[in-house]
Amino acid sequence: MELSSHDRQCLAQAKQLLENPGLAAKMSNAIGSPIEQGLKLLPKNWNSSINDLTQKALIKASDAAIFTLKDSGSASSNRLHKLGVAVTGGVGGFFGVAGIAVELPISTTIMLRSIADIARAEGECIRDLNTKLACIEVFALGGKSTDDDGSESGYYAVRTALAKSVLDASEFVAKKAITDKGSPLLVKITAEVAKRFGIQVTEKAAAQAIPAIGAAGGAIINTIFIGHYQDMATGHFIVRRLERQYGKERIQGEYQRL
Repeated sequence: MELSSHDRQCLAQAKQLLENPGLAAKMSNAIGSPIEQGLKLLPKNWNSSINDLTQKALIKASDAAIFTLKDSGSASSNRLHKLGVAVTGGVGGFFGVAGIAVELPISTTIMLRSIADIARAEGECIRDLNTKLACIEVFALGGKSTDDDGSESGYYAVRTALAKSVLDASEFVAKKAITDKGSPLLVKITAEVAKRFGIQVTEKAAAQAIPAIGAAGGAIINTIFIGHYQDMATGHFIVRRLERQYGKERIQGEYQRL
């Protein structure tokens, strides 16, 4: 079955979103300062605590975010979710890096709800376990940065790296709900995603650590932060929609040829 011209355009749009420059480049352009300056200002023990912080944020978000959405509806409410994250970013920015531990779980919950909203708009059933896992996967999709190894950071490479955890969780669903805080599968998946999400959170923290960013800067950074993951979600769920229609191998081949 040949892809229609419209579906080819959708796939090209998805690849442009998924493979374009990453979060650090977007924030640097917005605030006029390279993120490397902020990285030097982060606490010395930052790297040792970031994985735990991001994993806890993902678990809290997965407990609350998706279940307030309806299965059907109109287009995704990207602007409303951006406003919510901008407010939390403004509060977090007032307290600088120290505020991230409090602000991140709230921002992540709003972002995950926005991701689920985008999934629903692309025809996904948000009550389905695989959709919920696909929403969490989005946090592992960081886009490109100058330090990325393309073999490890490309869209399908990330999905392949997470595939075993996703498959295990799908098989586990008959025994226990994935949102159970005691579920080892939820811990395993969020741990895998947190490794990649933590890179983006570190870049966000570095931007907030730059002097004079403050509350207004925190709101701007968080708006870029959620916008980045809305782009990742849009690309991800366009690809998944086309895979359901044409088959995963076919769409992966077309994606790589673009």
